[in-house]
Amino acid sequence: MDLKSSGTGLRLVALALVAVAIWFAGATFDGLPRPLGADAPATEFSAARAYATLGRLLGPEVPHPVSSPANKAVQGRVRAEFAALGIRTSLYRGMGCEARADYGFFACGTAEDIIAEVAPGAGKAIVLVAHYDSVPAGPGAGDDQSSVATILETVRALQARGMKTKHPIIALLTDGEEAGLLGAHAFLDNPVLRARVGIAINAEGRGNQGPSLLFQTSPGDGPLIDLYAKNVPAYATGSLFAVIYKMLPNDTDLTVFLDHGLPGYNFSFLGHVADYHTAQDRRANLSQATLQSHGDSVLGVASGLMQADFVTLKGGDDIYLTLFGKLLPHLPASRAVPLAILVLAMLLAAAWLSRVDVAGIGRWLAAFSIPLVAVAGSALLGWFLHVVAATVSGGPDPSYAYPAWLRIALALGIAAVMLPLSRWASVRLTALSVWTWIGALGLLTAVLVPGVSPYFLFPGLIGAAILLVQTRLRGAWSGAAGEIALFIAALPMMAVWLSLASTAETVQGLALHPLFTVPVAFGVLPLVPLLAARPLRRIERNTVVAALAAAALAFAIVAGLSPAYSAYAPQRLNIDFVDDHETGGAFWAADAGAPLPKALRAVAPFGAKPVMATPLAFQKSYVAPAGALRYAEPRVAVTAQPVTGGRSLTLTFRGSPQADRMVILVPKEEGLLRAEIDGHVFLPAARSLNPVGTIIACVTADCRDKSVKLVFWRPGPKHLVLGEQHFGLPSDGAKFEAARPAEAVASQSGDTTIVFTRLVVR
Repeated sequence: MDLKSSGTGLRLVALALVAVAIWFAGATFDGLPRPLGADAPATEFSAARAYATLGRLLGPEVPHPVSSPANKAVQGRVRAEFAALGIRTSLYRGMGCEARADYGFFACGTAEDIIAEVAPGAGKAIVLVAHYDSVPAGPGAGDDQSSVATILETVRALQARGMKTKHPIIALLTDGEEAGLLGAHAFLDNPVLRARVGIAINAEGRGNQGPSLLFQTSPGDGPLIDLYAKNVPAYATGSLFAVIYKMLPNDTDLTVFLDHGLPGYNFSFLGHVADYHTAQDRRANLSQATLQSHGDSVLGVASGLMQADFVTLKGGDDIYLTLFGKLLPHLPASRAVPLAILVLAMLLAAAWLSRVDVAGIGRWLAAFSIPLVAVAGSALLGWFLHVVAATVSGGPDPSYAYPAWLRIALALGIAAVMLPLSRWASVRLTALSVWTWIGALGLLTAVLVPGVSPYFLFPGLIGAAILLVQTRLRGAWSGAAGEIALFIAALPMMAVWLSLASTAETVQGLALHPLFTVPVAFGVLPLVPLLAARPLRRIERNTVVAALAAAALAFAIVAGLSPAYSAYAPQRLNIDFVDDHETGGAFWAADAGAPLPKALRAVAPFGAKPVMATPLAFQKSYVAPAGALRYAEPRVAVTAQPVTGGRSLTLTFRGSPQADRMVILVPKEEGLLRAEIDGHVFLPAARSLNPVGTIIACVTADCRDKSVKLVFWRPGPKHLVLGEQHFGLPSDGAKFEAARPAEAVASQSGDTTIVFTRLVVR
């Protein structure tokens, strides 16, 4: 065996093991603390005490959506917990509305918020926010009763510390968050209540594991991040998460506070999203370490705010990231561009001082393209491997239950992309290309998306400084000292991006495979110059690359052959009963997000291809006939009057006693100008993402007799769809619930009954 080749092979294995170790470190040391027991000092947050409180709040652990009797019972238990702490509570009842013009959706409903007067004081208040309602499908232990328990344990700890605060403290437990942030809207629509708010701390849950992530702050967050850094014992945050969150359609109660120009923090845990908004969101499945992290964050920030001057909490934006739960480098975003220019200047100086080889334009272009090919190639190969796994599986998310196989396939695929690139240019040109791209991306993101910039800028500063120093070393690019310098320079980039890859996977698993492949590609990119320093011979390199690619493909096939779902990570599968008064028939509709289990097909003759079951549906379903109509046609009383150039209709619902939600669909061609419920106005977007039209939903029990005013810019007859939704199925729906396998579970609104008809107003 050639000793040189053997040494190069060992180097490849060693570098791969370092990358894997850093990924594991990022996944393991994520800021998750050891949970404190019930015997912890009274002044500290105790996960055990909060966990016990959570048990009392949940009671029988049944779903408790807004306006349901079960939610009223939870409301009483929440108030009883505050009363046990000697804290007075009151209820604020009001109509709240969530307008999503871009999605053609307008939801209103009556919410009952719990307002607890935690600590008196003059001036504006610190508001501790969580919601106490759940989705109709699950009991909401993680989302969001865990946060209610967190606030109660935080308040108890603050009492034990003497409650020394410059500001009043309010706990706001909102209602109807799951139905459209109803309670937050109702609270902040009241000018008297809104005027009391100084700053909000919102606590949420999206899963039942992992650290409490600070994923959003209000604009001008520099002082807020400083306060967080000084008062929270372990960190989980990054300015990148706020950038990503803005791109998502999701909102929380804090969104409403921010829309009113109020400052705040948003905390949530993201681990094991499989239980989120399902019947498995139970107390037994919630990690007490997660509960401890949530409490440490809320208590720490609240304690810091109690002595803070609110005037000082508004400043410039910060850029920041966390490493292993213990490091939180952060600096003003205004410094990002100058520092990025400094990085590029150091790299230019390093290139000038290390002119040891002469390269033609072809070599320069080859070197320049290495980072681009590395990242784009990794993403493209990741897409291909996911397609292979999905094709073998027959479902869209083959790694949902068992992600390890596809994760290994993606990692091997990235290695297969990186290794050939080490032969494209010399060590010097490869290193300068890699780090110049990192510096350039740092500058580009600093200008366009500052929140992303620290992920390039912080490791770029270290790497550029090391490269500048190493140019003066003996054997800078080919000797041991130079290679050690290149390795040390690579470590911060690896730590930042490989840790990010382990965190990003919790967002939606490997279904969003670019959130794994792209961060990993950036993380290992600085290792390419080290591979160039000790290159394999062509035949050896080609053999290794072929073996890596073959192994990646094999693991992707194994991922596809593995069960896509399990009892631990089940398929989300709702069953609806639909009474279609337009066609005069009824049918069953099963979610078509994944192949329908055979056990359900054995119960009813579901179609082979999914279809849009109703005009009120957001996704396709498999349908099966259900016989004759079962429920009365939805009704409204209509009052019409002309308006200048158009027409106005007032529709008063006549909902059935079973109705939990009333819905109107206004097709686009009808020319809706605005909608109004109890004085809350919705203006449709000229172009929305809803291809059908505008959906107007009234989502609480009192909506059965509410009125909706519709104003059209176009006169003439109006063709509308009128519907009502009941949570649960008719009695014969029990056969589907019994047939649904353990690897499937209802989610979000759960199994429902939908009754709809066409309405023509002439």
